[in-house]
Amino acid sequence: MTDAVQTQSRGPQAFTPRVFSGIQPSGGLTLGNYLGAIKRFVDMQESGIETLYCMVDLHAITVWQDPDALRRQTRELAAGYIAAGLDPAKSMLFNQSQVPEHAQLGWIFNCVARMGWMSRMTQFKDKAGKNRENASLGLFAYPALMAADILVYHATHVPVGEDQKQHIELTRDVAAKFNHDYGVDFFPMTEPVIEGAATRVMSLRDGSKKMSKSDPSDASRINMTDDAEAIAKKIRKAKTDPEALPSEAKGLEDRPEARNLVNIYAGLADMSVDAVLAEAGGKQFSQFKPMLVDLAVAKLSPISTEMARLMEHPDEIDRILTKGATRARQIAAPILAQTYDIVGMVVPKA
Repeated sequence: MTDAVQTQSRGPQAFTPRVFSGIQPSGGLTLGNYLGAIKRFVDMQESGIETLYCMVDLHAITVWQDPDALRRQTRELAAGYIAAGLDPAKSMLFNQSQVPEHAQLGWIFNCVARMGWMSRMTQFKDKAGKNRENASLGLFAYPALMAADILVYHATHVPVGEDQKQHIELTRDVAAKFNHDYGVDFFPMTEPVIEGAATRVMSLRDGSKKMSKSDPSDASRINMTDDAEAIAKKIRKAKTDPEALPSEAKGLEDRPEARNLVNIYAGLADMSVDAVLAEAGGKQFSQFKPMLVDLAVAKLSPISTEMARLMEHPDEIDRILTKGATRARQIAAPILAQTYDIVGMVVPKA
């Protein structure tokens, strides 16, 4: 991971490497969230670079949320972060709404971003569906807030899944336009970090669809709260095809379910797909699935157990989030103040 994060220089301004990312606390943390994001958050934490990881609760309310459920889901996501290996002593862990600088910079970026940019965001089209006129303004404009989430820390790198790459491109557009409009070199050109074999985990029932908490079939996903028995059962029943596994990755083309299970194994084992197939090539799924069950249970069961323990102590989670937010504001507040000054706001003098 450290090779992907180097000091970023744009002309006279150099930006210290800093990593930011976040997940919506909309409930139902899955294996896709773990392999596609959280596991990579942990890897980057261990690189020695400053890391900030957020529960983006302001993004969650772009669609209506039950308040009690939102609080519980925010704590559950925090528990998932910690149980998976994010250390509050090494990474700043906080929920977005505790750092008001996100929303404040978000408004500035609402005035920088263009309507045409927002209209092209594929996630808005997917989430709003056919009834776009009834979608919230927040759902339409939230990529500007996402840009603020990143740039309020001058974050240089963001670990994301492939489906979030478009939002990082918009973040770069916002930064470039702000810098150009005000004749400054203030915001960095943030780089997405998309690495690993399982950056996009697919449904266990349909390898052409992304694993999702909104799928009506619980058998389509592994939840991070599933116990060992549930994990094993879902993998055993995962859809496959009748062919043996190939000996190289090219042989997985046009075999979406086979590719998905191999990718999951590779992600959990920290191996390349080719390395997995070097061991498993020629095996039938009746042989490969037990291997995957053993690996998944060994890796995931301790996480679900620790999540359950943490959820019994919400005050402990809340203290961690408040402390993380305090540390995050120490970075964000000066950057926001400088932004206001650049824009022409009258700001307090030291």
